[in-house]
Amino acid sequence: MMRIGRFPVGPDADPFVIAELSGNHNGSFDRAIAIVDSLAGSGVQAVKLQTYTADTMTLDLDEGEFRITTPGSLWHGRTLYDLYTEAMTPWEWHAPIMERAREHGMVCFSSPFDPTAVDFLDDLGVPCYKIASSEIVDTPLIRYTASKGKPLIISTGMATLDEIDDAVAAARAGGCEDLILLKCTTSYPARPEDSNLRTIPDLRERYGCQVGLSDHSLGVGVAVAAVAVGAVVLEKHITLDRADGGVDSAFSLEPSEFAQLATETAAARAALGEVRYSPTAAEQGARGRRRSLYLTADVMAGDALTHANVRSIRPGSGLPPKHLDEVLGRRVARDAPRGTPLTWDLLD
Repeated sequence: MMRIGRFPVGPDADPFVIAELSGNHNGSFDRAIAIVDSLAGSGVQAVKLQTYTADTMTLDLDEGEFRITTPGSLWHGRTLYDLYTEAMTPWEWHAPIMERAREHGMVCFSSPFDPTAVDFLDDLGVPCYKIASSEIVDTPLIRYTASKGKPLIISTGMATLDEIDDAVAAARAGGCEDLILLKCTTSYPARPEDSNLRTIPDLRERYGCQVGLSDHSLGVGVAVAAVAVGAVVLEKHITLDRADGGVDSAFSLEPSEFAQLATETAAARAALGEVRYSPTAAEQGARGRRRSLYLTADVMAGDALTHANVRSIRPGSGLPPKHLDEVLGRRVARDAPRGTPLTWDLLD
C-alpha cells in the first residue's frame, strides 16, 4: 500500500479525501486560511492547491479560442487570461497554507501546470503531485513531475484511452512508482449520469494502479457510489459558502458537506467488507429471534404432534421450521406446557 505523507492509500484504508481549494479563496489569503481551518476535524486528509500564473497558462489575448464561448459555461464570455488571473493562488501563499494544513493534521499538495511550478513545489517538500485533466496530454510535464520521485495523481477527464496510455507511459518513464488515476468528468457541475463509475475498476485492471474519482457533481452521492466500485481517492472542490460566489463555487462543497463526504465514504468502504455467508458477531443475538418450532398447546406424554399443538413461531430456541413435516404425527415423551420449544429429546 502506498502512502501520501502519513496517510495510507489503498483498498484497506479509508478513502483519501482531497479538498480542492482552486480559486475559491476569491483573491483573499484570509479566506484561503479560513477554508483550511474549516476542514479541521472533518476527516479530510488533504488540501490541494493549483500552482500557476496566468502567463504560464495562456496568452493575454482577447480573440478566437482565447475567449470562452462554450454555451452554458460558468465562465462564458471571459478570456482565459482574465479567468486564470482571478483564480490563481499566489505562490507566496503556498507555504503558509501548507503549514496551516499540517497544523490541522492534513497534508497539502498542488497541481503544477509547468516545470517551474514543479520545481517550486519540490522546494516546498510536497508529499505528492496532481496532474489536472487538461494537462494529461502534456507528457513532457508528466514525465518531469514523475522524476521528482513522489506519488503522482493524474486526472483523466476528457481523455481517450490512447491519451491515458501515453500519460501512464510518461509517468512510468519518469520513474513514477506510486501512480493514482482519477476518473473525472470535466463539466461543471457534472451530471451523475455522466460519471460512468464502472470505468474505475477497468482503469485499475488496465494500468495496475490505484484509482479514484475527481468529482464535480453536486452532493456526495456519486463519491459514495465510487467507493463501492473501488475508488480509494476522492477529490472535490471546497468553498466556505456557495452563496459567496467565486470561480468554482457553483459545484463546490461547503465545509459541513465535506465532513459528510468523509464520514459517508468511510462508511461505504467499511460496508464493502468481504464475501461472507455466515452470521457476523453482531448478528448472533438476532439469531435467537428467528422462527422455530414451539408447542402451541399443553401436551401430555403420548400425545401426537399436530398442526393444533405445534407451529413455527418466534423466538428461535426450538427445532428449525424445516423439520415440521418430520415431527408431525410423532408422540411426545413427557408432559410439556404451551410455549415449550420443540427439541428432539421431547419426542419418543
